[in-house]
Amino acid sequence: MELASVQIENDILIASVDGKDLYADICHPINKSDLVPAIIFFPGGSWFTANRGNLKERFAIPLAKRGYLCITGEYRVTEEAPWPAQILDVQKYISWTRCNSNKLNINSSKIAVAGKSAGGHLALLAAGFSENPDNVHEKDRNPVNPTVNAVIGISAVSDLGEVIGRSDLAPVLGDNPSSEMLDSANPIKTVTGQYPPTILFHGTSDDRVHHSMTLRMYDRLESNGVPTDLYLYAGQNHSFDSDPIFTETICDSIDLFLSRYL
Repeated sequence: MELASVQIENDILIASVDGKDLYADICHPINKSDLVPAIIFFPGGSWFTANRGNLKERFAIPLAKRGYLCITGEYRVTEEAPWPAQILDVQKYISWTRCNSNKLNINSSKIAVAGKSAGGHLALLAAGFSENPDNVHEKDRNPVNPTVNAVIGISAVSDLGEVIGRSDLAPVLGDNPSSEMLDSANPIKTVTGQYPPTILFHGTSDDRVHHSMTLRMYDRLESNGVPTDLYLYAGQNHSFDSDPIFTETICDSIDLFLSRYL
């Protein structure tokens, strides 16, 4: 496969929300005459932080070389804004990408969302989340449809109920969330037959986000007839994807998956 050259735009303003500017880094595959698919990445950080820099180097640039326009985004963390600000920020990136599809030279029907760990929670939730939840103020509603066509989860928190209350994670839903609130923010609870094609990666020695929740997410997707690929990495921990050997294989697997479903 001939790899494309990549042009990188850093610190592109996507939106300003309640005094918080949301930025993105955009990796463009150049010398591509046809419209290309897009992937929007969101970082982990236990909902305490959302540093997009690592994902740009790890996944966005390599996948841009494979012909995808790659956007690495961020979101307001728990200290900055209460839920559902985090998922609304993710939706703003999706809406912005679709709204700017001509400028970005992308196919607006081929947009994937991806995330690592807490960012994986938001990516998986965005794939199944209702467009305008009832508890969202009118000013926060997204004007452009934020649905996606595929989703990628890497060591993702796919079953939020398993981690609520842990002291090493930010209380993303606040203290003592109701069962209704937890269900609405839990990716595994949003899966239906309309959920987009999904690819999941997880290390089996992950002591931050246990891989059993990814297995349950896979079973839920399969039982609903959603096209799903699952990659388990024996003996690997939560940060296995930072190893260049694994990064390369993950990028190859994502490329193969998206070539089938986008």
